[in-house]
Amino acid sequence: MVVPKLTMADMKMTLALGILFFKFFIISGSPPSPAISYSNLEYSIETTITPVFSTLGKQFRVVTNDTVVLPCEVVNAGNYVLAWKKGIAILTAGGTKVTPDKRIRLVDGYNLEIRDIQTKDAGNYVCHIATMEPREITHTVEILVPPRMSYGKEPREVDVKKGTSTTLDCKAEGNPVPKITWTRVNNILPSGEKSIESPTLSIELANRHHAGLYKCTASNGVGTPASSEINVKVLFPPEIELERAWVHSGEGYEAQLVCIVDAQPAAEVIWYKETLKLDTTERRIMETRGRRHTLVIRKVLFTDFGNYSCVAENSMGKTRQYLELSGRPNPAIFKSHPNGRSKDSYNISWAVNSYTSIEEFKLLFRKVPVHNDNVNYQYQHSKRPTRRQDNDTHGSHLNNQWARSDIWNDVVVPNSPTEQFTQQMSYLIRGLEPGTQYEAKVMAKNRFGWNQMSESFKFQTNSGASTNTKPAPSRLVFKL
Repeated sequence: MVVPKLTMADMKMTLALGILFFKFFIISGSPPSPAISYSNLEYSIETTITPVFSTLGKQFRVVTNDTVVLPCEVVNAGNYVLAWKKGIAILTAGGTKVTPDKRIRLVDGYNLEIRDIQTKDAGNYVCHIATMEPREITHTVEILVPPRMSYGKEPREVDVKKGTSTTLDCKAEGNPVPKITWTRVNNILPSGEKSIESPTLSIELANRHHAGLYKCTASNGVGTPASSEINVKVLFPPEIELERAWVHSGEGYEAQLVCIVDAQPAAEVIWYKETLKLDTTERRIMETRGRRHTLVIRKVLFTDFGNYSCVAENSMGKTRQYLELSGRPNPAIFKSHPNGRSKDSYNISWAVNSYTSIEEFKLLFRKVPVHNDNVNYQYQHSKRPTRRQDNDTHGSHLNNQWARSDIWNDVVVPNSPTEQFTQQMSYLIRGLEPGTQYEAKVMAKNRFGWNQMSESFKFQTNSGASTNTKPAPSRLVFKL
């Protein structure tokens, strides 16, 4: 004889029926007659008052690790057997818990409590009354899962070469499906926006300004949003910015030449004088502070003046920038007011910074041309003394020099030796036209040579009557 193999579901159903027969035995006081069929038993029970549910099936949205109670309240339950099942699995039969899950129990009558709920608990739960025509209600449990990143908490790193493009991705789990929002730590996104909602973020034609920490945040309204960070490194050859391409100093003073280097990966920086690679000495120090690379020369010697360069190199390439250390004076800065008091003269003044005494100045001036966009800037020497021998002021008489307003007139102004760093000079220009605009430039010379021409300075004579007051003599003014 072949014994049929029972499944787990068959065994659970047999147990439920056994409990049903046991309850009938308790009620009647005697075991059911073998002649009584299951249908007759159900019929005899059915003849009593029909039980009805006082609760309706509903949907429950529960956050993981929380507790949910599924109600099953029956009016006129009498001796009818109630049961809870999920799918084909029987959880309870009558007052007996069939499932071995310790998180599940009956509370407050026949309500089903599920503690520490997990994603596996999602589904339909049925409360069943064992009548002739089974009655049941169904509760649907949806598990709400807070967002969780598919990556660890440590920032990921992404390397991208300059000029190429890349796409950052962010994956998160949760229920409902989380939405992804991108931001950038202490900066805006490459698109110029503060944030965008998308599972991916594209960086087109990457440059060094795109490097930084990007943050993706997943949120679904359940629990606390989750986030992950991506550190984007843009690989590019060194880029050098000069603090000053021309550096002024003097013998015995200190000089600093500065190169500001950006590179990824970090670059090695080497200093040269002309073609000679420089090493650290007692007078020469090479400092590095972040992006700032400084060549410090203490107690400058005459031989230290000249052309220098800083060379920065990494695995992406090499870059060089040139600097000059010079003893020549700094460019002049004009100090006089642009609106003169006199209609036919103007007292112009300027200042020059130089560690070495200025030997002489060269003042160039002219009437501002009406159309000077295409003028060839030339100047001519005026036939006049550079210093008057009498007690009159330093000055120039233009006479007929303004026949061509596009030609510069120049005056050489001698200077007295001084050890002051800032040296000022004033000069009275005579023979000007009333209410007319002029422009001037100045150069200065010390024993190292002429400096760079100053920027153009525009001034205007008074259009009113000339004053009778004799101008004060021009003089050297030293400023500490």
